[in-house]
Amino acid sequence: MAAAPAFLRGGFRPFFFGGAIWAVVALTLWLLALAGVTALPSALEPLTWHRHEMLFGFVGAVIAGFLLTAIPNWTGRLPIAGAPLASLFALWGLARVAVLFSGEVGHGPAAALDVGFYLVLALMGAREVLAAKNRNVPIVGLVMLFGLANALDHAAAAGVVADEGLGWRAGLALVVVMISLIGGRIIPSFTRNWLAKRGVKQGLPGQPGSFDMATIAVTSAALLAWVALPDRPVVGMFLLAAGLLQALRLARWNGLKAVADPLVFILHVGYLWVPVGLVLLGAAILGTAVPRSAAIHALTAGAMATMILAVMTRATLGHTGRDLRASPATVVLYFLVTIGAVLRVTAPLGLIDYTLGMEVSAVAWGGAFLIFLFAYGPILFAPRADNGL
Repeated sequence: MAAAPAFLRGGFRPFFFGGAIWAVVALTLWLLALAGVTALPSALEPLTWHRHEMLFGFVGAVIAGFLLTAIPNWTGRLPIAGAPLASLFALWGLARVAVLFSGEVGHGPAAALDVGFYLVLALMGAREVLAAKNRNVPIVGLVMLFGLANALDHAAAAGVVADEGLGWRAGLALVVVMISLIGGRIIPSFTRNWLAKRGVKQGLPGQPGSFDMATIAVTSAALLAWVALPDRPVVGMFLLAAGLLQALRLARWNGLKAVADPLVFILHVGYLWVPVGLVLLGAAILGTAVPRSAAIHALTAGAMATMILAVMTRATLGHTGRDLRASPATVVLYFLVTIGAVLRVTAPLGLIDYTLGMEVSAVAWGGAFLIFLFAYGPILFAPRADNGL
């Protein structure tokens, strides 16, 4: 590991960097295609490609970076680094190019590379976790299921699966469950530690308990029902209940007490999009004026993107031996991703001018990831500040 370049000494380095680049590139290509400026060379329809790459390309890269970085902490084993990490990252990048140019290379080879990346990632993770007899096997299992959802999305695009939305709904649901599981561990923990350091003794968030487990169970069941039966009114009611439970869960973490620390508070802001998205999705299914796109983007542009930036910034600082302090650039990118998500959700609701809202949303959301690249890219390529590995 010590002989490897700094960029290959931890999974978060290449995959956070690659994920942020792909967020900007994929969004730009989608906007150009939407405006009729260019035609995408993919075998997938433009909307299908956009949806697939933002979920299984961009979000998937960050999941890989998080998993590969968390596993050494879970198991005490050495991190995957050097040539094996470079090979896995290259497979992810090759899959992105193959899916983009699948109109020429063929849908089959592109899908094989794309699904193959998740299979290799899950097997790597399973080997490490099982070798250490660690309790986080379910997290690795969710990554494997995410790869299966990816395969279903490709199968639907090829006409093999009748339900064209089955794969992306399953993938989205799995990521929301991951946020609920992992966010439920780190958000109250980081909040409690920050408050305790400042001498706060009352109202500290507690460890996950039975209420948290029940909320995760209801949320998982509601999302599973939505994946299978996306238009049933009873599913809408189920999602509303899950959203309300998630809102109560978030309130128990006392995020407003940590508003002075952007690195902590942004985690609460990101998680807030989970109950908002679930409630909006339930309302859309029940036939209200809420369009489904608003609900979906609350969970994607809102919850996923905000939590991704919150985790990427904090993990990059912490795992490179730097102070956990939000720079002005970090605060700006948090603000931009939040504004971008708010505008993307409210524009379809008719609360603002649709065209203006969508345009500003795209600029703000993409700008957040550009700032991440400029502010954190050099850190991801540099050695640890404390001269460690």
